[in-house]
Amino acid sequence: MPTTPRSRSQARTTRPWILPGMDFADSRRKPNFTGKIAVAAALTVMCIIVLKQSPGFSGTNVFSRHEVGVTHVLVTGGAGYIGSHATLRLLKDNYRVTIVDNLSRGNMGAVRVLQRLFPQPGRLQFIYDDLGDAKAVNKLFSENAFDAVMHFAAVAYVGESTMEPLRYYHNITSNTLTVLEAMAAHNVNTLIYSSTCATYGEPDTMPIVETTPQNPINPYGKAKKMAEDIILDFTKSKKSNMAVMILRYFNVIGSDPEGRLGEAPRPELREHGRISGACFDAALGIISGLKIRGTDYPTTDGTCIRDYIDVTDLVDAHVKALDKAEPGKVGIYNVGTGQDQ
Repeated sequence: MPTTPRSRSQARTTRPWILPGMDFADSRRKPNFTGKIAVAAALTVMCIIVLKQSPGFSGTNVFSRHEVGVTHVLVTGGAGYIGSHATLRLLKDNYRVTIVDNLSRGNMGAVRVLQRLFPQPGRLQFIYDDLGDAKAVNKLFSENAFDAVMHFAAVAYVGESTMEPLRYYHNITSNTLTVLEAMAAHNVNTLIYSSTCATYGEPDTMPIVETTPQNPINPYGKAKKMAEDIILDFTKSKKSNMAVMILRYFNVIGSDPEGRLGEAPRPELREHGRISGACFDAALGIISGLKIRGTDYPTTDGTCIRDYIDVTDLVDAHVKALDKAEPGKVGIYNVGTGQDQ
């Protein structure tokens, strides 16, 4: 049967579909925005309650507030060889740690290892910053509640220091002053300073002890001594009640016994590196052979005899120094084995 076409002027009628047992509002009625807002608010409140009950939740960043029973340590240069080992030891001893490093000499791989070993919230954070930027350092201290500072960050090759002395004075002396100013401004009163026995130079008598006169002979040793002098002068002022430990150590060697961390100097710095790195490079074929520098020392074969300390023993000394540091007092210690090697 043919249908009669509807004229364009004829309105199409619509019939609402109504399912049994359900009362739908007229589709032409305005949406109920008030109800939707109420539901959204209720869901938000429920989410907040669930989050607050979940482990590790805090209304503020735990690194930004002091906590009873928790010591928060800033490790400068914590991505470096010694700094990463110190961080590992601190974390094993249940310290809270913030690493600050600009990665100019540090290794992000070491930071990732530490993050994997200690993934729990509030244990470890890494901040990329340059201690040469005073505003960034002040911001770092204003946003974090530090209880102590272990200051490792420094360029540390004697040979390089003779070629780039100004860089060493900026990086070591000036940056230490910046850190010290930030500590004073933000009431952080414990400093463990990583120094060097290069501050002694070539003493007339052996063995080298803490009272041996300091007469450094290269920019690295001179920059470290200047940094020490700044720290000591500040501790003598009436404005300071700082607990300070200065650790002067000799030649560092070794790595984490479990093989999780090690020494990884940049390729362009290998010629300035430690004897341990040169041994590894020679064994791996990276360099053609091992060169021992120096032939006129007063020894059996004319080569230098040195005092080597394992890096794990060295960081043990730093942690013990942190534990023994006392307000208003300064401790200065040489860290070595006392044995010629």
